[in-house]
Amino acid sequence: MAQLSDQVDWSKIQLFAMDVDGILTDGSIIISSDGSEAKRFSIIDGLGIVRLIEAGLEVAWISGRGSGATDIRAKELKIPHVIQGRKDKAAALQELLDKLDLTMEQAAYMGDDDIDADAIRLAGIGIAVPEAQEPALQNADYITSKSGGNGAVREVCNRILTTRSQENQSSNE
Repeated sequence: MAQLSDQVDWSKIQLFAMDVDGILTDGSIIISSDGSEAKRFSIIDGLGIVRLIEAGLEVAWISGRGSGATDIRAKELKIPHVIQGRKDKAAALQELLDKLDLTMEQAAYMGDDDIDADAIRLAGIGIAVPEAQEPALQNADYITSKSGGNGAVREVCNRILTTRSQENQSSNE
């Protein structure tokens, strides 16, 4: 079951940024004897991301390591902001927000490891998956009910889209 802080305001979110390994995947990497790498991405998560982009939200992937598999999946989904090889996720998030002329309050950041903890803490909504490392969990405003690579990203996408839909209905009444 998802855990949610009372102070979370999904209506302000303009950017959904997330880690890749352990968030969009289950954290596993398959390395073949020829050195090629493979990752398992959820189609369910992918459609949620596409719907966010179609709704006009910014989406970013911020990964601590570079990966060709990540590049290929990002290209398929038309992810506008892909930042790889950055261990300081909070600094990468702040640089992206500056570029987009957005504030931390307008960002949701989702991560699962120690190097995500500062970005989780600083974002308007910090999100972790249930199997995340303790620093990520301690800094999260929201802990998904689904695990990384198995619908956790879609859970967050749906929450953002539902909030936007409810706001649009309220403003049209």
